[in-house]
Amino acid sequence: MNFEKFGLDRRVFLGIQALGYKAPTPIQDQAIPLILQGHDIVGLAQTGTGKTAAFILPVLHQLLAGPRGRLRALIIVPTRELAEQIQETIRQLGRETELRSTTLYGGVSLLKQCQSLRRGIDVIVACPGRLLDHIHRGNIDFADLKVLVLDEADQMFDFGFFPTLRKILQFLPKKQQRLFFSATMPKAVQGLVNELLHNPIPIQIGQLDPVSTVEQKFYPVTEALKTELLIKLLQINAMESVLIFTRTKRRAKQLAEHLEAIGHSATSFQGNLSQGKRQMALERFRNKKLKILVATDIAARGIDITHVSHVINFDMPGTTEAYTHRIGRTGRATKLGAAFTLITPSDGRQMRSMERQFKQILQKCIIPEFNYHAVPNTSMALSKAHDNHSSRQQQILVARTYNTSRQINLHNNNTHQKNSTRHGSHSGHFQKSNTKPLRTTFNDNR
Repeated sequence: MNFEKFGLDRRVFLGIQALGYKAPTPIQDQAIPLILQGHDIVGLAQTGTGKTAAFILPVLHQLLAGPRGRLRALIIVPTRELAEQIQETIRQLGRETELRSTTLYGGVSLLKQCQSLRRGIDVIVACPGRLLDHIHRGNIDFADLKVLVLDEADQMFDFGFFPTLRKILQFLPKKQQRLFFSATMPKAVQGLVNELLHNPIPIQIGQLDPVSTVEQKFYPVTEALKTELLIKLLQINAMESVLIFTRTKRRAKQLAEHLEAIGHSATSFQGNLSQGKRQMALERFRNKKLKILVATDIAARGIDITHVSHVINFDMPGTTEAYTHRIGRTGRATKLGAAFTLITPSDGRQMRSMERQFKQILQKCIIPEFNYHAVPNTSMALSKAHDNHSSRQQQILVARTYNTSRQINLHNNNTHQKNSTRHGSHSGHFQKSNTKPLRTTFNDNR
C-alpha cells in the first residue's frame, strides 16, 4: 500500500515523493485517515516509527483549505531539538504548499521570534515555556486555531511541563481537533488525555519492548572502571556512529573531553551548551563528521538520526521506559543496531525491573581481555565524586531555602496573630501558609 490511498492534496504528495517515502508505517496507516476525518486521537508507538509524519501530513492537507498567514495549527513539544526536527519535516513535506511555520523555544532571540510571528504564520512548533511567554506578551492570536498537537507528552510530564501546559490551554479556543502522541502512558498522562481530548480514538503500535532490530548486551563493571571498559568496547567493536548516554550533564561533558583527548572524534550534547553549539554538535553527528556523541537523556526522544550503529549506556537509565527510548536511537528504519549497557552493583534493582518488563533474563557479558582488577582512572573517579558533591550541595541549598521560607511563614503567622488580637479577633484560627518547599523544575533551556 502507498500514500496515494489517503487522497492527500497533490502539493503534499509531492513532498512525500521528494523525501522518497514508499509506503506508510503502521502508525501512519492508522492515524492519517482518522485525522483527516477530524477525530481526536491518542497515538502510542515506539520511537522511530514515523509518528511525526503521521500527524504532519494530514495537518498540512487540512491547512491548505483555509486562509493563509493565520495560526491554525499548534504543535507543542518538550525539547528544542524535537521542535527543530518537526520544523524541518514541515519544510520538507510542505515545500510545495507555501504554508509558513516557525519554532518558539527558549535560549534564542525573543525579538526574532516576534518578527516571525508578525509576518503571519500557519503553524507554530513550540516548547511550553517560551510559548507561554509569547502568550503573556500578546504576540499570538489563537482565534483561528483548528488543530492542537501534543507530541512526546510523557516526556513533557517527566520534565515538569504539565502545569505550564495547563496554563497555555486556558488561552486556546474551546474547540479544535486535538492529537496526542506519546511513547508511554503513565497515569498522569492518561489523566491529561481524559481532561483534554474529546472521545479520542486510541492507536497503539507494538509494545514497550525494545525493537527486534537492536542487539542488547550488558557489561558488569565497577563504577571506577567504567571509562576503561567503555574505551575497550570502542576498541574491539566496529562502530560506525556511537551515541553514549550519561546520567548528568557534567559527566557527558567530561567523558566527551576524555574521549577526544585520547584520539576519538567526540563531543557532548547536553543542556549546558548554548543552542548554537547544540545544533552544531547534532549536525556534525548527523552528517557523520563526528563519530561519538555523548549525551544526556534530552537526546533520547524525537531526534531522528538513522545511521546510529551503537548506543552505549554509560550510566543505567532510571526506568525501563527510558532504557527503551535510549536504545531506540539505533536499529531504526529496519537497520540493525546494537545497545551496550554498563551495569554496576547498584543497578541490580533496575535490571530486575527490566527483566520483569521484558519477561526475559538479560544476559551479562564479560570481556576476557579486560582487566577487571586494574587501578581505576582517577580523573573519572573524581568526576563521580564531584557529581555526588554537587548533588549534596543542591540538597543543602534546597533545605536552606525551605528553612528560610518556613521562618518567614512563622514570622508572618505570628504577625497575623498579633494583628488579629489587636483588632479583637479571639477565634484562635489562623490561615495556614500556602508556601511550599522549593521544587526543582526544568525549563526550555535544558
